[in-house]
Amino acid sequence: MRVLVVSEGEHEQSGALNNLLKKLGGGQADFESKDVSKIHAFHGKGSRLFKKAITCLRLAVNEDYDALVFLIDQDGHNERIKQIQQAQEHPLESLPRALGVAIKTYDAWMLADEQALSQVLGYTIPTQPNPEKANDPKQKCKKLHDESNSAISLRDMYAAIANLIDIDTLSNRCPKGFKPFAQKVKKIFP
Repeated sequence: MRVLVVSEGEHEQSGALNNLLKKLGGGQADFESKDVSKIHAFHGKGSRLFKKAITCLRLAVNEDYDALVFLIDQDGHNERIKQIQQAQEHPLESLPRALGVAIKTYDAWMLADEQALSQVLGYTIPTQPNPEKANDPKQKCKKLHDESNSAISLRDMYAAIANLIDIDTLSNRCPKGFKPFAQKVKKIFP
């Protein structure tokens, strides 16, 4: 099964998102990643983000992918959730898809499981306050990384956390962003 994975940011594209997708049922899938910023939306009605998601859907169909995964950060723009939901439900193509919005950012997901964080960084990290309400999840991840004695890069840290993270914990701690995204992802894998 070929899956087009469109996301923003090097941390998602460095294997972290693929690791989560494998844990959600895509263990046998072949993932091909594209950066959302490199996709140019078609002209026409609808918001820019909606058009970009539909453009990615058309690209996946035209290039014979079996499914599309599309993930962006909320980044304080609440309207993104509605725009992505409209694209998820759009009847244009019947290709299986999982379109999602990480609340506030994808980085918040990395803060959800302190056991995975502790194992990757090599020191005991307490439970982080509500990840989806963190002021700057990206900065919090960087701070935890910098406080460790680990030589792992930040990029590899995200991939390792995603490989170890408990999906139920992540769903419970990030119910607005990860949980609905995970439900959609599970439906696209046989």
